[in-house]
Amino acid sequence: MVQELIRHPDTLCDAVDRIDVAVARPQPGLLALRYTVSGRIAGVRIAPPTEPLRADQLWQTTCFEAFVRTAPGAGYYEFNLAPSTQWAAYHFVGYRDGMALAELAPPAIITGANATHVDVDALIYLPPNYETWWLGLAVVIEETSGAKSYWALKHPAGKPDFHHAEGFALELV
Repeated sequence: MVQELIRHPDTLCDAVDRIDVAVARPQPGLLALRYTVSGRIAGVRIAPPTEPLRADQLWQTTCFEAFVRTAPGAGYYEFNLAPSTQWAAYHFVGYRDGMALAELAPPAIITGANATHVDVDALIYLPPNYETWWLGLAVVIEETSGAKSYWALKHPAGKPDFHHAEGFALELV
Protein backbone atom coordinates (compact mmCIF):
# COMPACT_ATOMS: atom_id res chain seq x y z
CA MET A 1 0.00 0.00 0.00
CA VAL A 2 1.18 3.54 -0.75
CA GLN A 3 0.82 6.34 1.79
CA GLU A 4 1.27 10.04 1.04
CA LEU A 5 3.13 12.06 3.65
CA ILE A 6 1.93 15.54 4.59
CA ARG A 7 4.24 18.52 5.09
CA HIS A 8 3.93 20.13 8.51
CA PRO A 9 1.97 23.37 7.97
CA ASP A 10 4.56 25.49 9.82
CA THR A 11 7.39 24.46 7.48
CA LEU A 12 7.91 25.38 3.85
CA CYS A 13 9.66 23.43 1.12
CA ASP A 14 10.50 24.82 -2.32
CA ALA A 15 12.25 21.70 -3.63
CA VAL A 16 9.76 18.92 -2.82
CA ASP A 17 6.27 18.55 -4.25
CA ARG A 18 5.30 15.19 -2.81
CA ILE A 19 6.53 12.28 -0.69
CA ASP A 20 4.99 8.82 -0.91
CA VAL A 21 5.87 5.68 1.04
CA ALA A 22 5.09 2.18 -0.21
CA VAL A 23 4.64 -0.10 2.82
CA ALA A 24 4.62 -3.89 2.98
CA ARG A 25 5.07 -6.61 5.55
CA PRO A 26 6.30 -9.52 3.40
CA GLN A 27 6.86 -11.78 6.42
CA PRO A 28 6.19 -11.52 10.18
CA GLY A 29 9.44 -9.79 11.24
CA LEU A 30 10.13 -7.73 8.12
CA LEU A 31 9.00 -4.22 7.22
CA ALA A 32 9.62 -3.14 3.61
CA LEU A 33 9.49 0.58 2.84
CA ARG A 34 10.05 2.60 -0.34
CA TYR A 35 10.16 6.35 0.19
CA THR A 36 9.76 8.38 -3.02
CA VAL A 37 10.49 12.11 -2.93
CA SER A 38 9.27 14.00 -6.00
CA GLY A 39 10.34 17.51 -6.96
CA ARG A 40 13.44 19.46 -7.87
CA ILE A 41 15.97 17.14 -6.30
CA ALA A 42 18.96 19.41 -6.99
CA GLY A 43 17.49 21.62 -4.25
CA VAL A 44 17.56 18.83 -1.63
CA ARG A 45 20.63 18.18 0.50
CA ILE A 46 21.39 14.48 0.10
CA ALA A 47 24.32 12.84 1.89
CA PRO A 48 26.63 10.98 -0.51
CA PRO A 49 26.86 7.18 -0.28
CA THR A 50 29.07 5.80 2.46
CA GLU A 51 29.50 2.61 4.48
CA PRO A 52 26.14 1.34 5.80
CA LEU A 53 27.03 1.91 9.45
CA ARG A 54 25.06 2.87 12.54
CA ALA A 55 25.28 6.63 13.14
CA ASP A 56 23.57 9.15 15.44
CA GLN A 57 21.82 12.44 14.68
CA LEU A 58 20.96 11.51 11.09
CA TRP A 59 17.73 13.51 11.48
CA GLN A 60 19.76 16.75 11.42
CA THR A 61 19.67 16.64 7.60
CA THR A 62 17.59 14.80 4.98
CA CYS A 63 16.51 11.58 6.69
CA PHE A 64 13.81 8.96 6.24
CA GLU A 65 12.21 7.69 9.43
CA ALA A 66 9.93 4.93 10.62
CA PHE A 67 8.40 4.59 14.07
CA VAL A 68 6.94 1.20 15.00
CA ARG A 69 4.75 0.44 18.02
CA THR A 70 3.65 -3.12 18.71
CA ALA A 71 0.80 -2.43 21.17
CA PRO A 72 -1.19 0.63 22.25
CA GLY A 73 0.59 2.44 25.06
CA ALA A 74 3.67 0.24 24.66
CA GLY A 75 7.17 1.33 23.86
CA TYR A 76 8.23 1.83 20.28
CA TYR A 77 11.13 1.66 17.86
CA GLU A 78 12.58 4.56 15.89
CA PHE A 79 14.53 3.95 12.69
CA ASN A 80 16.53 6.68 10.94
CA LEU A 81 17.53 5.86 7.38
CA ALA A 82 19.91 8.19 5.57
CA PRO A 83 20.31 8.34 1.78
CA SER A 84 24.01 7.69 2.49
CA THR A 85 22.92 4.21 3.77
CA GLN A 86 23.88 5.11 7.33
CA TRP A 87 21.19 4.19 9.84
CA ALA A 88 20.12 4.32 13.46
CA ALA A 89 17.70 2.19 15.48
CA TYR A 90 16.43 3.07 18.94
CA HIS A 91 13.91 1.64 21.37
CA PHE A 92 11.84 3.84 23.69
CA VAL A 93 9.85 2.54 26.68
CA GLY A 94 7.39 5.46 26.40
CA TYR A 95 6.93 8.84 24.74
CA ARG A 96 10.53 10.08 24.29
CA ASP A 97 11.42 8.09 27.43
CA GLY A 98 14.07 5.45 28.06
CA MET A 99 15.84 5.72 24.72
CA ALA A 100 18.30 2.89 24.10
CA LEU A 101 20.02 1.46 21.06
CA ALA A 102 17.78 -1.21 19.54
CA GLU A 103 19.64 -4.47 19.28
CA LEU A 104 18.23 -5.56 15.93
CA ALA A 105 19.75 -6.62 12.63
CA PRO A 106 20.91 -3.62 10.57
CA PRO A 107 18.38 -2.46 7.98
CA ALA A 108 19.18 -2.88 4.31
CA ILE A 109 19.06 0.48 2.49
CA ILE A 110 19.29 1.20 -1.24
CA THR A 111 19.10 4.74 -2.61
CA GLY A 112 18.57 6.01 -6.14
CA ALA A 113 18.14 9.56 -7.40
CA ASN A 114 17.66 11.56 -10.56
CA ALA A 115 16.62 15.16 -11.30
CA THR A 116 12.98 14.63 -10.25
CA HIS A 117 12.96 11.75 -7.74
CA VAL A 118 14.81 10.23 -4.82
CA ASP A 119 13.94 6.66 -3.85
CA VAL A 120 15.06 5.13 -0.58
CA ASP A 121 14.27 1.44 -0.20
CA ALA A 122 14.65 -0.10 3.24
CA LEU A 123 14.15 -3.51 4.77
CA ILE A 124 13.77 -3.26 8.54
CA TYR A 125 14.03 -6.37 10.71
CA LEU A 126 11.80 -6.47 13.80
CA PRO A 127 10.88 -9.11 16.36
CA PRO A 128 8.39 -11.38 14.51
CA ASN A 129 6.20 -12.13 17.54
CA TYR A 130 3.73 -9.25 17.05
CA GLU A 131 0.64 -9.60 14.88
CA THR A 132 -0.07 -5.88 14.50
CA TRP A 133 2.25 -2.91 14.09
CA TRP A 134 1.27 0.74 14.28
CA LEU A 135 3.53 2.86 12.09
CA GLY A 136 4.54 6.47 12.04
CA LEU A 137 6.29 7.31 8.79
CA ALA A 138 8.20 10.55 8.44
CA VAL A 139 10.84 12.41 6.47
CA VAL A 140 13.03 15.38 7.29
CA ILE A 141 13.98 17.31 4.16
CA GLU A 142 16.88 19.73 4.28
CA GLU A 143 17.11 21.95 1.24
CA THR A 144 20.44 23.21 -0.09
CA SER A 145 19.45 26.61 1.36
CA GLY A 146 19.48 25.03 4.83
CA ALA A 147 15.69 25.27 5.24
CA LYS A 148 14.08 22.16 6.75
CA SER A 149 10.62 20.73 6.31
CA TYR A 150 8.97 17.88 8.20
CA TRP A 151 6.69 15.36 6.51
CA ALA A 152 4.58 12.64 8.19
CA LEU A 153 1.44 10.54 7.84
CA LYS A 154 -0.18 12.74 10.46
CA HIS A 155 1.00 15.69 12.52
CA PRO A 156 -0.22 16.47 16.05
CA ALA A 157 -1.11 20.08 16.88
CA GLY A 158 1.87 22.30 17.55
CA LYS A 159 5.47 21.90 16.44
CA PRO A 160 6.62 18.87 14.41
CA ASP A 161 6.85 15.80 16.68
CA PHE A 162 7.29 12.41 15.03
CA HIS A 163 7.26 10.65 18.43
CA HIS A 164 3.74 11.79 19.34
CA ALA A 165 1.13 9.01 19.64
CA GLU A 166 -1.04 10.62 16.94
CA GLY A 167 1.76 10.03 14.43
CA PHE A 168 1.36 6.23 14.65
CA ALA A 169 -1.39 6.52 12.07
CA LEU A 170 -1.01 3.34 10.01
CA GLU A 171 -2.06 -0.07 11.31
CA LEU A 172 -0.23 -2.92 9.60
CA VAL A 173 -1.19 -6.55 10.14
